[in-house]
Amino acid sequence: MTPVPVITVDGPSGAGKGTISHMLAEHLGWHLLDSGALYRVTGQACLIEGVSWDDHPAVTEVARHLDVRFQVDEHGEVRVAYKGQDVSAAIRTEEGGRGASTVAAIPSVRDALLARQRDFLQPPGLVADGRDMGTVVFPAAPLKFFLTASAAERAERRYKQLISKGGSVSLARLLKDIEERDERDSTRTVSPLVPAKDAIVIDSTATPIEEVFGQVLQAVTESGLA
Repeated sequence: MTPVPVITVDGPSGAGKGTISHMLAEHLGWHLLDSGALYRVTGQACLIEGVSWDDHPAVTEVARHLDVRFQVDEHGEVRVAYKGQDVSAAIRTEEGGRGASTVAAIPSVRDALLARQRDFLQPPGLVADGRDMGTVVFPAAPLKFFLTASAAERAERRYKQLISKGGSVSLARLLKDIEERDERDSTRTVSPLVPAKDAIVIDSTATPIEEVFGQVLQAVTESGLA
């Protein structure tokens, strides 16, 4: 039996990996795994259930029994529900990002969510977006990407995104949050945020997303996966 192909797209928050992954999955007609959403939902579920992010055993139990559903709405947007409650907006806040980064540093939580992530690997193929897709979850993936960008550029992108949605946010605070999250993600003892040795690294700091997608698509074509 021919193995189901998987392409991994890793990188820090705001580097463009989510957009690229969505574009690539749609282009190929493959499934999409937003692994970050699982950690964000875990963090949000803890808030809903009154569980402290510092209570590792309790957070792990939440992850093990995570009642999460992903559904694409009529606008093509992915909606996320926890116990039937739409948490799509809540998990995309800065607090949602902090929660995801905090619970993702707990080894037992990562273990609890590992099998669930691998279950997304189904025909005709999978584009896996995250932070350790190419290093831990799908280490045998035939094609791996790692997107990066400067912290200042990623903060600016996030600032514009929030402002466009009517939010009120401090650019300086966003930059501080991103730098702190980068520190947590890159120095944690379990699954640190680092490129896989065989990943194609793309710096999107000064590159339009369409051009980044072009580079990704060229590599996919050359690999024979599309």
